Amino acid sequence: MPPALTTRTATFGDLADILALLRDDVLGANRETTGTASYERAFDDILADPNADIMVAVRSGTVVGCAQVNVLANLSHQATKRAQIEGVRISSDHRGSGLGRKFFVLLEDHCRAKGCGLMQLTTNTSRDATLNFYRDIGFELTHHGLKKLLD
Repeated sequence: MPPALTTRTATFGDLADILALLRDDVLGANRETTGTASYERAFDDILADPNADIMVAVRSGTVVGCAQVNVLANLSHQATKRAQIEGVRISSDHRGSGLGRKFFVLLEDHCRAKGCGLMQLTTNTSRDATLNFYRDIGFELTHHGLKKLLD
């Protein structure tokens, strides 16, 4: 039986592993830089925000996945709190092994514990397999997301 997957809130000591996961990706390889100063500042900001968490998936003491969870107060859906999930990654060594599915079960538990009644996420339109994965675990394609980079 493979070792259990656990999840926990990331600490500053996990930042190098998280950055490696963000870069271990077809899009992140070109998008993420090798410097750390800006990531350290952003990580500090996230840790200081009571409505934001970076969660890591851990197996046998090794970080094998990560996701950012932001809890959003909301008026629609009868004022249901929602969790915005971003930056989800599973190590390329573990993709296709079922760890992503297990990680999302644990993320759902985390979001419920934060009082959320809804989870939402976005994924790049070039990620067909990822979109299919999210559909397979119960996410529905109900909206179109748009982004605009600011100068």
